[in-house]
Amino acid sequence: MLKLVIGNKNYSSWSMRPWLALRANDIPFEEIFVPLYTDQADKDRILSFSKAGKVPTLIDGDVTVWDSLAIIEYLAEKVPEAKLWPSDRAARAHARAISAEMHSGFVPLRSECGMNLHRPIRAVALSDDARANVARIEEIWADCHARYGKHGPFLFGAFSGADAMYAPVVHRFRTYAIPVKPEAQHYVDAMMQLPAFQEWTRDGLAETLRIERFEHA
Repeated sequence: MLKLVIGNKNYSSWSMRPWLALRANDIPFEEIFVPLYTDQADKDRILSFSKAGKVPTLIDGDVTVWDSLAIIEYLAEKVPEAKLWPSDRAARAHARAISAEMHSGFVPLRSECGMNLHRPIRAVALSDDARANVARIEEIWADCHARYGKHGPFLFGAFSGADAMYAPVVHRFRTYAIPVKPEAQHYVDAMMQLPAFQEWTRDGLAETLRIERFEHA
């Protein structure tokens, strides 16, 4: 069985991405939780799974894959029936492009609005760069809806790897009370109704371990 090593569901947006890709598509896997930012023993345990020393890590027999987007790509090849990428070549390229944009970009928004499901909902003053990130994400969501919305409520109609990559942003928008334009709100609503998204959220809210460095935003 596949094994996925993840960090705290309350905080770890990168862990959420491949976990959601697996759970939303009913792909069986064993979840291995290692608390983040605790003691050396937990750091060593993460290193025992991946020399990168970070989560998430996917283990498939003698194959180890680290990095969220690389895991999603691996799953798309291993379980093609899950259709983690659209079947149409142009749509598939589009999905990969916006996924890579999320993977490498939006640093100001990530820095100013870290994922913390326990955080009381309240707005913060965003920098110009973070506001530009919000506008770009809304643009992506609205554009995908205009192109593919007739096929379903997610970015490319059915749930895909691109949705797994953007799911944590929905939590950030909610937690930091970031208003979303009507043409993008449909996507927030669809994601929050997804059973796998709701399961991760419940599990994250049930966690009691606090990481102080993330509790002051």
